[in-house]
Amino acid sequence: MHTLADLRAGKLAGLQRLTLSCDLAEFPVEIFSLSDTLEVLDLSGNRLTDLPADLHRLKHLKILFCSNNPFTRLPEALGQCEELFFVGFKACKIAEVSPRALPPKLRSLVLTDNCIEALPDELGQRQYLQKLMLAGNRLQSLPESLAACQRLELVRISANDIRQLPHWLLKMPALAWLAFAGNPLNDIHTETPIRQIPWSQLTLHQVLGEGASGVIQQGQWADEHGTLQEVAVKRYKGDLTSDGSPLNEMAACIAAGKHRNLIPIEGQIVGHPQAARGLVMQLISPTFITLARPPSLESCTRDVYIGTRLSPATVKRMASGIASACRHLHARGINHGDLYAHNILWEETGESLLGDFGAAAFYPDEETGQILQRIEVRAFGILLGELLACCEGDEGETAALRELQTRCVQGDVASRPGFAEIEQRLAADGISG
Repeated sequence: MHTLADLRAGKLAGLQRLTLSCDLAEFPVEIFSLSDTLEVLDLSGNRLTDLPADLHRLKHLKILFCSNNPFTRLPEALGQCEELFFVGFKACKIAEVSPRALPPKLRSLVLTDNCIEALPDELGQRQYLQKLMLAGNRLQSLPESLAACQRLELVRISANDIRQLPHWLLKMPALAWLAFAGNPLNDIHTETPIRQIPWSQLTLHQVLGEGASGVIQQGQWADEHGTLQEVAVKRYKGDLTSDGSPLNEMAACIAAGKHRNLIPIEGQIVGHPQAARGLVMQLISPTFITLARPPSLESCTRDVYIGTRLSPATVKRMASGIASACRHLHARGINHGDLYAHNILWEETGESLLGDFGAAAFYPDEETGQILQRIEVRAFGILLGELLACCEGDEGETAALRELQTRCVQGDVASRPGFAEIEQRLAADGISG
């Protein structure tokens, strides 16, 4: 975090990334003193309602965060910024998105938790668009022109007013990650029975992790028979996340049921003094670690691996386990929506666990579900390609996996294999998950 005083004193000269959150009501003109170097500007958490018309003077600006400001319209000044590719205006009050506000090199557009009812057709002219995050708005449809965005890979449209997934969207050749829960789609889900665990039976200890949807703590569960069990307890927040509603996430976790490659759920919390919702899960061994880091601003839709090296046997075992988990989910009418390495825990043996159901959604209908499965297969194919890139085996050892990976990521959605076929293919190759 930087200060306005340091900026005005010239102490930040040459800065490439600037973060100012100091109750700003107007854009500080002193920021223009960094026009020769500034690439990332974060003005989140202020009181801004507009940006200067000459914002393009920041000629190297690539990334702009302006979340949690009372903007009512996406500033048109953005459209003149030639190098700007990431635009983030989450949790503002934006109701209007002008075509003049869309920069020419736009790759990531984050407008989560606003008041947007419609998007301009000109959005479909942004040929570099890869990530579109629109959860928590008032959209009833998406512009059909987006069908021209052939690089579009990740779409978040949860918690809107969309009554049918567009046919053109389901045919997008690069689309791999789609979140759409919380729309009036008449999904075919029925509530899944689950054990009810009284809050009074739980004792909480240290925090294991905290994300946008909730907090996970290690705890101890003493059931009605006095049996003690070490568990992980996740309490959900009520706030909207970039993926959708945490309560939709909880419903998908429960409906997923048991599978050896999913984190096991013991039950649902009842009787919390503040009526908080939550789940009790099995405590996972610390030998399991996260496979990769989430995408960076530069990698956009691709996870970041740090020095990961895998044997061919490990790759095969992980691929088989995750394919099996996905087959299980889709058989239950669940689209995971966020099939990424950063949502997978693994051991060196190749044992793996798929988690994080924040983007999960139930099939609107069976026919659409079969298409959704092929979209998720592309995400699996991208993951498999990343595992193969980390693999130390030679081409002969991985030839069958590479051929399978190519089939999974092909542009023709209908021609991709389903997860049952993928699992069978891996098993036929002598692989067990």
